[in-house]
Amino acid sequence: MIKIFNTETLSLETFKPIEEGKVRMYVCGPTVYNLIHIGNARPMIVFDTVRRYFEYRGYQVNYVSNFTDVDDKIIKKAQEEGVDASVISERYIKECKKDMADLNVRPATTHPQATKEIPGMIEMIQSLIDKGYAYVVDDGTVYFSVRKDRQYGKLSHKNLDDLQFNMRGIAVSGEDQKQDPLDFVLWKPKKEGEPFWESPWCEGRPGWHIECSVMSKRYLGDTIDIHAGGEDLIFPHHENEIAQSESANGEPFVHYWMHNAFLNIDNHKMSKSLGNFKTVREIDAAYDPQVLRLLMLSAHYRSPLNFSAALMDSAKASYERITSCMNNLNFVLQGAKDEPLSDKEQESLQAADAFRVSFEKHMDDDFNTADALSDIFDLVRFVNTNADAAHSKAYLEALKKELSTLTDVLGLIADRSASVQDEDAAWIEAKIKERAACKKAKDYARADAIRKECQERGFTLMDTKEGTKWEKN
Repeated sequence: MIKIFNTETLSLETFKPIEEGKVRMYVCGPTVYNLIHIGNARPMIVFDTVRRYFEYRGYQVNYVSNFTDVDDKIIKKAQEEGVDASVISERYIKECKKDMADLNVRPATTHPQATKEIPGMIEMIQSLIDKGYAYVVDDGTVYFSVRKDRQYGKLSHKNLDDLQFNMRGIAVSGEDQKQDPLDFVLWKPKKEGEPFWESPWCEGRPGWHIECSVMSKRYLGDTIDIHAGGEDLIFPHHENEIAQSESANGEPFVHYWMHNAFLNIDNHKMSKSLGNFKTVREIDAAYDPQVLRLLMLSAHYRSPLNFSAALMDSAKASYERITSCMNNLNFVLQGAKDEPLSDKEQESLQAADAFRVSFEKHMDDDFNTADALSDIFDLVRFVNTNADAAHSKAYLEALKKELSTLTDVLGLIADRSASVQDEDAAWIEAKIKERAACKKAKDYARADAIRKECQERGFTLMDTKEGTKWEKN
C-alpha cells in the first residue's frame, strides 16, 4: 500500500483513489518568462517520479501540469523587448519543454495554458459572486471574500486573525476598496499596454490563483486525488485554490496535498539578489542532465536539498556506477550462451529480487527515493559481482530487466547505448576494431588518436580483460 504524507492533515495516510486503479493528479507548473531554474526542476522531477511509481504499480495516471502564461513578469519582459506577451510565453514554454525532456520528465497528460482557459475562469468567478463568496468593486476588480469561507487556513494551518496576507507581484489598482485586508483578487482591470479579455465586470485579466482551480476542474473534475507543488505554494496559492474551488463547486477539492521542500545552493537560499541563481540550462552545460535528476532524488522530497558542485560531482560518480554496470551487462550479453537458466542462476535471481522488494517498500513509504536509490546501488553491486561470461543469456537479460525497470521508475536512464543511433553504434564498433588492429601492429600513436577521435564524438573507450567497451558521454 502506498502511503502519502498529506500536508493538510500533517500525517502519513494510505492512498485510496477516488476511482479504482486511477489517479487524478495536478502539479503547479512554472510561470514562463525565463529559462527554468533548478528550483523549478525539483518539483518537476519529484512529481514525475511519483507519477512513474503509480504507473509502475499499475495505476492509470491523469497528470495535469499547467503553464502560467499571463503574469506581471511576462508582461514586464515583453515590454522590455517590445513584443506581445504571448511571444515571451510561447518562447519559454518551448524552452521549458526542452529542459524537461533533457531531465527525462515525461510530458503531462495535459499541459493547459492560463490564457486558453479564460472563459472557464470567468464562469467560476461569476459562480462565486452569485453564491456570495466574491464581490465587485467600482473599477471592476473582483475579490474573494476570505472570511466567507469558514475553513480558510486548513491547509496552511494559519489562524485568520493572525494572517498577514502576501500579495503577489504588482499591487492591484482598487486594492484599497477591499472589504477585508485578507481578500484576494479573482479579476483585475487592464492596465495600458497589458493583455486583456472582456468580462462582465471590466476589460482585464484573471488573478493568479483562479487559474489552477479552473484548469484542475476542467481536466480532472471537481475533486482530485493529489495536488502537488513546492512548499512555497502552500500559502497563499494553494490555500486560495481550496477556497475558490470548494466554494464554487460545493465539493472537497483535494484528497492528498503533497509539497516538496526548498532547494538551497551552497547552503544558501537561491535568489537573484545573492547571485546564486542557476538555470537548468547552465547546469546541463557542465553535467549530464541525468546527474541533476539523480541529485534531486538523493534526498526525500520533503527534506531541504542543497546544491553544490561537490554534490553534483558525487552524483555524477553515482550515476556513472549505474551506467557502467549496464554497459558491462550489455558487453557480456554479446557473447552469452543462449541456454536455459541453471538451478544456481534461478537461486541467484531470487536473491536479486530482494532488491526490488526493498525498493518497493521504500517507495510505498511516501516515495522515499533516497532509500530506493540505495536499493538500486545494492543491485548494481550484485550485478557487478555476478554478471560474467560464464552465465547464460537468460540470466543476464533477467538482471538487465531488473536494473532497467527500477532505474526507469526513478526516471534514470541506465542504458545510454539505447539512445545511440545505429550509424553511431556502427561507427564506434568499427573504430574499436581499427584501434585493436593498430595496437596489434604496435602503431600506438594511431591507437591513441582513435581514442581521442572517439572522445571528441562523445564516446569513452575502456580497455578491460574481456575486451574494449564503450560508453556514450
